[in-house]
Amino acid sequence: MSSPSIPARGRPPRLDRARTVDTALELLDEIGLDALTMRRLADAMDVRAGALYRYFATKDDLLAAMAERMLAGLAAPGTGEDWSEQLAGLVRAMRTALLAHRDGARVYAGTHATGPHTLGFAEAVVGVLRTAGFGEADAARTLLAVVHFTIGHTLEEQAALPSPEGSGAADPQRLRLAAEPERYPQLAAVLPTLTGADHTAHFEFGLSLLLQGLRTLDRAPDLR
Repeated sequence: MSSPSIPARGRPPRLDRARTVDTALELLDEIGLDALTMRRLADAMDVRAGALYRYFATKDDLLAAMAERMLAGLAAPGTGEDWSEQLAGLVRAMRTALLAHRDGARVYAGTHATGPHTLGFAEAVVGVLRTAGFGEADAARTLLAVVHFTIGHTLEEQAALPSPEGSGAADPQRLRLAAEPERYPQLAAVLPTLTGADHTAHFEFGLSLLLQGLRTLDRAPDLR
């Protein structure tokens, strides 16, 4: 992957918040979250590191802005679909957005961004649920459940991907060798699926469990 473009000699382009976040996401894709520092970002933008602090007081502030940008453009749910299909579409869109960037789930996890993209996604999820008849508390907890499921799954999914440096990937062969059939017969029987690389199938299975559980809530019998 090519490096973020370095400005030509002469007067550097005006530094602004949007260009800083865009460059940070480009740099994230190139070098990963562990190597992303304010100094590396400043070098990529041909500015002094101190200039970045006009917009981001800490690296955590920058990560929150990057997380917010990653959720830009998520489609609103279709009005003619069943509520569960609308919810599933939103959850799938979030996973796709996180997978679009190297270490995307790690960037998003724990940032608690409050920008219009993040809040718009939350509004859409809660709106689908409340329109379907969920109470306020159930809608809020469902939002947390699907977001936490998506982040957690995508964290593991991206951790299993080989990095451009050729290290850090979770090797399924280690589990195959450790799960000796004589000692762990039940685990050994399911290893082909457990160590499989079809992450979408794993995600869809977990999502279907969440949706089935929501349909059987005792507090919402009209949703069954």
